[in-house]
Amino acid sequence: MRQDTIAVIWQNADFQIMTPIQPLPAASLGQNIATAKLEAVITSGECRVQIGGDWRLNERVPSWNRVIQNQMALNVRVVCDDLGKWDTSLVLFLVHGRAWCAASKKEFHAEALPENLQALLRQVPLNSAAKPATKEAVKPWELASNVAKKWSHHAQQSISFLGECTLGFMGVAKNPRRFRWLDCLVEMQKCWSSSLPMVSLVSFLVGVILAFQSAVQLQQFGAAIYVADLVGLSVVRELGPMMAAFIVAGGTGARFAAQIGNMKVDDEIDALETVGISSVNFLALPRLLAVTIMMPILALYANVLGVLGGMFVSATMLNIPASAYWIETQNRVGFSDVSSGLFKCLFFGLAVGLAGCLRGMKCERSAAGVGTATSSAVVTGIMLIVLADALFAVIYNVLGI
Repeated sequence: MRQDTIAVIWQNADFQIMTPIQPLPAASLGQNIATAKLEAVITSGECRVQIGGDWRLNERVPSWNRVIQNQMALNVRVVCDDLGKWDTSLVLFLVHGRAWCAASKKEFHAEALPENLQALLRQVPLNSAAKPATKEAVKPWELASNVAKKWSHHAQQSISFLGECTLGFMGVAKNPRRFRWLDCLVEMQKCWSSSLPMVSLVSFLVGVILAFQSAVQLQQFGAAIYVADLVGLSVVRELGPMMAAFIVAGGTGARFAAQIGNMKVDDEIDALETVGISSVNFLALPRLLAVTIMMPILALYANVLGVLGGMFVSATMLNIPASAYWIETQNRVGFSDVSSGLFKCLFFGLAVGLAGCLRGMKCERSAAGVGTATSSAVVTGIMLIVLADALFAVIYNVLGI
């Protein structure tokens, strides 16, 4: 039987891990002799690969594609011949060889290797190379079930958090001295200072826009004076409280979620629970009370700015004196209109505080989780504000307010 012996002296400086379909790059021959020895003896139907010498990661080691030069071999058998010290470079070499054989539909035999080397080789699965992930089609009922489970989980978290806050406020009513009043005052000041500029600008512009749009139509009928009625009722009952609530949700609600979320990432909330301090009583209750108190104050301020915006348009565009505009507003806007809008703001503030604190308490322990919790707090707060306003519109209509 004819045999072709291939003796190769390897000097490979680049050793890479590649997929089984793509063999390793060929070794670059140099002047120095590497310590890793390899010899391939090809017979009819089998390639006998003999490995020896020292195999180290910090030295030149062979690459597999130079081993098999005769593609007619049906199987590959690896044996040891004076094998010295070795590390994971030899394991990687064998893994590449096994993967190459699997891709080429050849048999790979490593029974003659040392037992410890075989054990390491068995730890690496044959399909360890990266393969394109295949996405299975999600069935519609499975998707609906997953969405229902997700919403159910969020609902349970919200109800549980609302119950804890309710019990906390009941405890404050029984023993007010245990409440963190200083933290509440600090949060009130932050809520006012951070929201005041945007509330001023937005409310004044809303009054200007509303007055301008209504004036264009009312002037055609000679009823320009009724701009004061339209602007006053719209701003006091709906637009003033809503605009103030939206701004507070985007600023204060997001700040609550970010602060509490960062505390959770830094394990500060876990530290509070460890020493027996309720995180809800310590962190959530002062913020909830602060934003609930400040929301009607900001809404009242927004109402004043909205009426002034309508007065500015009436005085400059319609030539209506400010005194006449103010008298008409007083005749049309009553105490019930103002109080109904301010009463809604209590629930708007509570919704903003609950959304911000809940998202902060339940955020993931990562920077991305804090960002997600912050944006989710804003969206949840705005959604709760709109739902509460719709509910109050129905209630006020039933009560005739």
